[in-house]
Amino acid sequence: MTISFRREMEKDYRAVENLVREAFWNVYRPGCVEHFVLHRLRKDMDFVPELDFVMEKDGEIIGQNIFVRAQIKADDGRRIPIMAMGPICVAPAYKRQGYGKLLLDYSLEQAAALGCGALCFEGDIGFYGKSGFTYASDFGIRYHGLPDGADASFFLCKELAPGFLKDISGEYATPAGYFAAEQEPETFAAYEKTFPAKEKKVLPGQIF
Repeated sequence: MTISFRREMEKDYRAVENLVREAFWNVYRPGCVEHFVLHRLRKDMDFVPELDFVMEKDGEIIGQNIFVRAQIKADDGRRIPIMAMGPICVAPAYKRQGYGKLLLDYSLEQAAALGCGALCFEGDIGFYGKSGFTYASDFGIRYHGLPDGADASFFLCKELAPGFLKDISGEYATPAGYFAAEQEPETFAAYEKTFPAKEKKVLPGQIF
């Protein structure tokens, strides 16, 4: 078995979008939107092409991850440059076998090497905590629009440069590109029709 990582190339786009669609289908909602989000984010001004990765096993693409520039609006008026991450996934056949953590840890190393000081994004602490993520509230970072006292356990953060968020408190808002499907419903619907039909199901644990 050979696992390798490389930058995504344009020739990979369709295969990677299909991988993302398969990985997220019926997970967080009936159907999914993550493949369209990836499709649109590649053209977003905040997309970081240097951190657009695929993971291969014996030459087959089985995982992917991307990064997007974001910021924290600090309470003292500063804008703190950070990054957001994802969609990140592995193909369904390779889930829960350690491949996701391999991809995540490699991606984080590369982001740190590129100078990213911290990451904020929405995720499951049960998985991402194993790679050093913690609740963003531990750093004094709030999620935009979330009422005081509301459950923010989905909102995670990790310093890639130790001390980067020291003495910083403020608010984070998910980059607008992540809402592409909601902002462009007709474009998304037309895009979705270019893929093979799949059954949308309402399942326990979905959040949308």
